[in-house]
Amino acid sequence: MRGRIAISASLASPVPLMSQVMIAHLKGRLDSTGIDHAVIDVGGVGYLVGASTKTLAAIGPVGEAVMLHTEMLVAEDFIRLVGFATASERDWFRLLTGVQGVGARVALAILSALDPADLSRAIAAQDKAMVARANGVGPKLAERIVRELKDKIGGVAIGGAAPVAAGGASADAVSAMLNLGFRPAEASAAVAAAEE
Repeated sequence: MRGRIAISASLASPVPLMSQVMIAHLKGRLDSTGIDHAVIDVGGVGYLVGASTKTLAAIGPVGEAVMLHTEMLVAEDFIRLVGFATASERDWFRLLTGVQGVGARVALAILSALDPADLSRAIAAQDKAMVARANGVGPKLAERIVRELKDKIGGVAIGGAAPVAAGGASADAVSAMLNLGFRPAEASAAVAAAEE
């Protein structure tokens, strides 16, 4: 009887079970790479991880140790991991996929064409031509991306806040603040102030 109560209580959780499933990062050995993915061997299990060309170039040679930040995409017919060399790239992926008409493939195409700093400058300057350089991004979609994301990032160009070192506790703190709804400039400034 007790087991039934515990099961019922866990099923009554206000947060859907699938939203609780997440792999934040993978740390292992780079087994192989393809044009748009890598296989990371973690304890004998090979994880196929989609990635931008910039991430694939940054992760190093096959056989070496690697760590990728990840985003797990879950739909009715698939579960897919997408990997990123930096937390900043992962955060931009999340912002991009929040724009109507931008799925994982288009977001990765944008991140393959523009690194996070270039993307931030393009959004702040409303430079839709720069965003449209990515494969699969036409002028209308580029315009929608820069318009919607300018509001989300506050239109603050790089340099508006002290830079936070990539990786480590600082980057994790900035990422957490972004997930809570803070603008990138506000998050960076708050973390920089806390470190002083």
